Amino acid sequence: MKTIKILLSFALIATLFTSCYTEVVVDDFNNETPISINQLLRSHEIWYVDINSTIGYGETPFLQKAFTVSFINGVLYANNNIAGLGANGNGYGIDVGEYDAYNMILDVQHDIDGFSTFDVYEVDYNTIELYNPNNDTSYFLDGYQRNNFDYDFVFYDNIHYFLQEYEAWEKTYTSDFGAINEFDNENYLQFLPGGNDSTFKSSQDENGLNVNNLYWDYTGLYGVGDISGNDFLKTLTLDYDFLYNEYFELSVINDSKIELYHPSSETVYEFEGRGYIQYLKSDGKTKGEKVQTDKKRKFRKDKIENPRENTRV
Repeated sequence: MKTIKILLSFALIATLFTSCYTEVVVDDFNNETPISINQLLRSHEIWYVDINSTIGYGETPFLQKAFTVSFINGVLYANNNIAGLGANGNGYGIDVGEYDAYNMILDVQHDIDGFSTFDVYEVDYNTIELYNPNNDTSYFLDGYQRNNFDYDFVFYDNIHYFLQEYEAWEKTYTSDFGAINEFDNENYLQFLPGGNDSTFKSSQDENGLNVNNLYWDYTGLYGVGDISGNDFLKTLTLDYDFLYNEYFELSVINDSKIELYHPSSETVYEFEGRGYIQYLKSDGKTKGEKVQTDKKRKFRKDKIENPRENTRV
């Protein structure tokens, strides 16, 4: 009898454990549909080319020249100029080529720089990586909508490129106040793109001359710097020789006029841009304007090797 009770007890325990058992099925399948490359490229209206995040020793010319790019229905737009930034093409810039996007590959046919191909990687919700397998270099683009993109920051952070976007700057105003000084004689300035990105020329020719007829009296080096606490005011230093520099506070009046305040004499000058240089043509949109192709944005740090491998078959 005791043996029967023990057997019944085991049977009861087994029944209880069986009744409490619930099968749990873990479903690892993700029902979320991956975003397509075209959806990714169109997820932001403006892509800022973060030039200093570039990885690799190569160079893709059209990205090296652009401040922003946009992908709209197979047409590539870019802001290559600082003058007019935010206004050109309703903020998109100008039409600079065509693109095709498929299987996370982006093919670009640029109007001037020709064909480039990229593997596209989504880094985070507003950053993409464009990896060029032909030069083993990655460019990183930060996405924005036009209404939340800080055009002013980009403008003032790259003010030296703005100075280079005119063939010459003509002095159009000198204040009545301020001490007489040597710079009173300078009527034209020119800031050259390319090379060391810091060469300027000056001319004492009379006002009103055609830019092509100017005689440049002096060639030297210049530098643009920041003023602490004021994002919209810059310093401009013109190195005329090893004995002295001309120092100014630089402010922008509009897309073709600047003001230079000369602290040592307390004189205010205004210069207007002559001969606007449109960087990279857009069919029919730069008629009558000089087209320039050699301006490239400079890295502010040393290049590093790209760890990404070329996986193209």
